[in-house]
Amino acid sequence: MLGLGGHEFYPGGRIKGFQDDFDKAVTRGHIFPNFGDSNREEIMIHALESGINFFDATIDSEKEALGRLLKKLAPSHEILIQTRPEGMCYSYDPNNRQMSDFQLLRNEVIRILKLMQLEKIDIFNLAFMKAALDADPEYLDKISYNIQVLKQEGLIRFANADTFSGNDVYLQQINKGCFDSIYINYNLADRFMENEIVPAANHKSMGILTRELFMKGKLFAMGEEAGFLDKQQLAQIFIKWNLQNTSVSTAVIGVATVDQLKSNLQVLNDLTITQEEQSMIDKILETELYKEVSNTRKKAFFAQ
Repeated sequence: MLGLGGHEFYPGGRIKGFQDDFDKAVTRGHIFPNFGDSNREEIMIHALESGINFFDATIDSEKEALGRLLKKLAPSHEILIQTRPEGMCYSYDPNNRQMSDFQLLRNEVIRILKLMQLEKIDIFNLAFMKAALDADPEYLDKISYNIQVLKQEGLIRFANADTFSGNDVYLQQINKGCFDSIYINYNLADRFMENEIVPAANHKSMGILTRELFMKGKLFAMGEEAGFLDKQQLAQIFIKWNLQNTSVSTAVIGVATVDQLKSNLQVLNDLTITQEEQSMIDKILETELYKEVSNTRKKAFFAQ
């Protein structure tokens, strides 16, 4: 139910790599130092001992560290790893042209497998933007073909749909029928995902993976505005809120310490949202910051 995100953090919450040099972070082959350090290894050990079997890695530094630590720790249970082609997703590559080129995409899969010391990618996240569809009417057909052949060759097990281009692109990805799961922002400010995206994915029997449970930290600022200063309590409440939606297959969380992971995992003992917790949620819904973030995200999601 809970998966561990690949982001590693500095003391204070800064994300390693992305907030050091964003361009280098999303450059294929660039590995920052100090990823997969003793703190991250401790987090991984506890995650594995707790039975976590879903791990996500985005940039190459996270990929390399995850592969290295899993090799060292040799988990006794089956592990599912989700990752993406570096430099090809979102707006990193104009019109996402590289992902539609089978040979380029296949070469990238092979590169990732070597980097992560894997035999195959369990869940391959193919995140493209509306610009790709606008520039090439056959783009989705090419992506579908690429997924089919990568599966046939045993290089990937599943394909994951993802985008930052809003409602219509998600629906096109889902309806194409070539993806096994979707990766979505899902939290109080992104509840509009429940309108069309989640039902459409359910209709296709797709897995639904969620991220940004804490709205990139904005949740805690909302909590502060509402008078709630215990960040870990808020994290626990909104993990439960996320998993209350039975359509959610896996909620992916990021943690900076073992103590955070232990606290977050406690919610799995009882996912019931208490009256006190619901009252806290209701008060957060009344904050000015929540209203601002929610309106901004909704407008952006449906405007594209």
